[in-house]
Amino acid sequence: MTLIQKLRRTARPYGKTAQAILRWKRFSFHEAPPIFGNSKPKSGSHLLLQILNGFTQIMPYRYVDVDPVRTIKYEGGRRTGDEILADLKRVPDGVIGWGYVDATKENASFLTSAGRVNYFIYRDPRDMLVSQVFFATDMHEEHGMHNYYNSLPDVAARLKVAISGIDRDGLYMVNVKQRYEGVFQWLEQKNVMCLRFEELINNRDATLNAMLDEVEKTGYKIPTPREKAISALVDAINPKKSHTFRSGKTGGWTQHFTQEHKKLFKEVAGDLLIRLGYEKNNDW
Repeated sequence: MTLIQKLRRTARPYGKTAQAILRWKRFSFHEAPPIFGNSKPKSGSHLLLQILNGFTQIMPYRYVDVDPVRTIKYEGGRRTGDEILADLKRVPDGVIGWGYVDATKENASFLTSAGRVNYFIYRDPRDMLVSQVFFATDMHEEHGMHNYYNSLPDVAARLKVAISGIDRDGLYMVNVKQRYEGVFQWLEQKNVMCLRFEELINNRDATLNAMLDEVEKTGYKIPTPREKAISALVDAINPKKSHTFRSGKTGGWTQHFTQEHKKLFKEVAGDLLIRLGYEKNNDW
């Protein structure tokens, strides 16, 4: 990151706060409930982030936090539970937080406390795997699997590794079933609205309405009329503005999964898709 980029990043909260003061004609941003948007990587986090940015146009929030709260350090390795919880508590009043946070007892206790709003987005594991493979191979050179994926002959070979995981030669990545253990932990939490990526794509308006209902369950009344609010959120959604954008579609896995991939996935994941509600049985 260049010096100019660092300066812009540092100045961003002040500029966004100034915009919010002008937009909402207020200096205090304590009225609207604290919001946190959460996800597993490659599961729709940037779609959710765009919606949260849209929230700042229809409710008096200052801005959406520029950096996500992460479980994994940028340079690799896991952060401590205390570090993660401290980051969650550090999000200022009137600022919408987001990140990739596990459902530990401490994290869940803080995030689901009274008066808070939480969204957790997840997606079809098959689409998530395809997205992860392309992201790590073509879009993120610093990804831990970048070099290894590029050493493999094709997407088909990479996808097999993504399904099965790897633990050798200093590389470690869990298999697809293990990836979703953390998803189920959030699905089991109360006071967390769990969103399917697919619903936000294919049943957009109804899902956005439900998200706004979740805010108003706290007793807060959104000041923007609902029809206008939905329109503003729809305008905020633009997958091509995401630096991780590839297709922004659902069901793309069908273009990459061979019969061999399907067989391997079923062996590794078992009834994962059935438990998540993506399939009624394993005859897909």
